[in-house]
Amino acid sequence: MAYLIDGNNLLGHISAYALKDKGGRASLIGRLLSFQRMTGKRIHLVFDGRPPGDETRIEVNSKFTILYPEPGGNADLLIKERIGNQNDKRHFFVVTTDRDLRDFAKAHGVKSLTCLEFNRELKKVLREYGREKEMEKTFTFPSPLEVNLWKDVFRDKKR
Repeated sequence: MAYLIDGNNLLGHISAYALKDKGGRASLIGRLLSFQRMTGKRIHLVFDGRPPGDETRIEVNSKFTILYPEPGGNADLLIKERIGNQNDKRHFFVVTTDRDLRDFAKAHGVKSLTCLEFNRELKKVLREYGREKEMEKTFTFPSPLEVNLWKDVFRDKKR
């Protein structure tokens, strides 16, 4: 299964502030990377406005790619191009709230999810990921020295 995500659209849906924040993209990439690792699903994330010096295609790992349009292009055209070139459309989803892109995807036999629908799935997976991480934590009992040190700390506070 693969997702072709309209990055600016999803980012704006999650938080209008995040669109203007320099760390907004990095935060979204981090969340999607955790999602990708948990689910094993392929992600193609498309952003408008390539940062200076960045390539138009950045492979984060073998299943996670960030794409930027060529100078003068835009993300919507790049998404449409990717939809048109998609061979296996059964397990391919476009994530956008842009009606034009959703209609284009439908016309080409590709399923789409709104940003709201995808964000629900993203939150659910990340919440489950957090629970798994919590279960992996191990508890170690403090040593007798640590216990005595803490006793001294609290004894001093009572005075």
